[in-house]
Amino acid sequence: VLELRRMGLGYVAAEIQQTQHDADAMWLLVAAALVFFMQTGFAMLCAGLVRAKNTKNILLKNVLDACAGALGFWSVGYAFAYGEAGGGNPFIGNTYFFMTNFEETATYQGWLFQFAFAATAATIVSGAVAERTMMSAYLCYSFALTAFVYPVVVHWVWSSAGWLSAFNAAPLLGTGMIDFAGCGVVHMVGGLSALLGAAVVGPRLGRYDPEGNVVDIPGHSATLQALGTFILWVGWYGFNPGSTLAITGLGDVAGKTAVTTTLSAASGAVACLAIFKLSTHAFDLNQTLNGALAGLVSITAGCSVVEPYAAVIIGAVGAVVYTFWAEFVRRRLKIDDVVDASAVHYACGMWGLVSASLFATKANYEAAYGVADPVYYGGFYAPAGQGHQMFVCALIGIVVITAWVTALMLPFFMALKTLGLLRSPPEEEEAGMDISKHGGSAYPDYVVTSSTIVTSNAGDEDGGCPLCAAANSTWVLPRWFGCAGAWKPSGAAPPHPVSAGQLRPPGAGPAGCSISA
Repeated sequence: VLELRRMGLGYVAAEIQQTQHDADAMWLLVAAALVFFMQTGFAMLCAGLVRAKNTKNILLKNVLDACAGALGFWSVGYAFAYGEAGGGNPFIGNTYFFMTNFEETATYQGWLFQFAFAATAATIVSGAVAERTMMSAYLCYSFALTAFVYPVVVHWVWSSAGWLSAFNAAPLLGTGMIDFAGCGVVHMVGGLSALLGAAVVGPRLGRYDPEGNVVDIPGHSATLQALGTFILWVGWYGFNPGSTLAITGLGDVAGKTAVTTTLSAASGAVACLAIFKLSTHAFDLNQTLNGALAGLVSITAGCSVVEPYAAVIIGAVGAVVYTFWAEFVRRRLKIDDVVDASAVHYACGMWGLVSASLFATKANYEAAYGVADPVYYGGFYAPAGQGHQMFVCALIGIVVITAWVTALMLPFFMALKTLGLLRSPPEEEEAGMDISKHGGSAYPDYVVTSSTIVTSNAGDEDGGCPLCAAANSTWVLPRWFGCAGAWKPSGAAPPHPVSAGQLRPPGAGPAGCSISA
């Protein structure tokens, strides 16, 4: 470009620069769209993991996460994250409120990309507290997270003025914290908020028996779980490679980032499949899908600075971390995290920060962060005395992010609980949020939402079931919405057809049968 200007071809140089700018803008817009598309993945995954009677509820809450997040990030969130008036300060941003003075230095495509990240942090929480949380609570925490809690952590780590930022002119310990795409910033913030919310709201009715043992409450659709996971995996190609924030001169970095992202996800899925095959003797689809997500989260911090072989290791270890944390939270802490959000996002987010500090190579760090001939890099590669700085910064980041989120979100959830704005009444939870709050089931024509057990008695005058006279047998009476049900012996097929008019409410059945809920 400079040579063209010396040759009197300044207009050509200007055209080249404009083309590069437009290419970078388009790169960021496409990446932002992919990251926002992850909202669809979260919605499908959560819908599959809840019971059918709560499908509408969780889908609406995922929509509102994005909506409340957009307003929170537009009004004050982006300002707290990236405002650097007067050079900024290390703790919090101070300009761009309501996008004022926005066009002077910031870009709209940059805002959109960062908003998509903020919405991701907020929606992580929704699955953990599903099936028993009030709608008002979702709106409140989504706004609080995207307007203040999350943006402050963004400023620390990604703003050039942030005290923990690797982009600071004088970074902490000479390196700052390596978190290329958000293990700490996005996943730890969202995952820990999810854990705190689930702890305060309490477990779902029937999740633990009187002795405190876990009672399995399976989701209603493995299909939606798989679909959601694949959508999230695709979205991660915007999340991680898109964090280059430009494509001009960074195509190789973006390409390697996409490869490490892929390998870590694959490794995490296979590792979880093996873990649960050995422990339960079954090929567990749900855990395999969560293993892929654990691998994706684990590589997010170091995706641009590690080698492909390291990504395989990081993903496999992430699966182990996920498994341990999920079991610890479920069985020891007795916290009912419906989608294991804290295990996937918080625990694997911590591992991701640590792994980036250990596996970052000198060449990759130089290419991704623009540090010429770096002195400090990954602990497994740097000479003695030059490899611990990144690791220490990662530990500092883990501690301060955990402390920050806990100090704000724990009192926040407790305040909602005290005000009666957190948990739905037991009768609404039992009936299902869709019927209680959203005008009916998401599957009005063909999905069973609950069942009633019917036992026929040998001494009844009709000899047993009024439809087939089978004595001493157990039957299932589904409660249907909008269609006829059927009496069906346990394990028998086909069922006896029953018209809609013959269906009875709980406690009342055909003659000769006693009904227990």
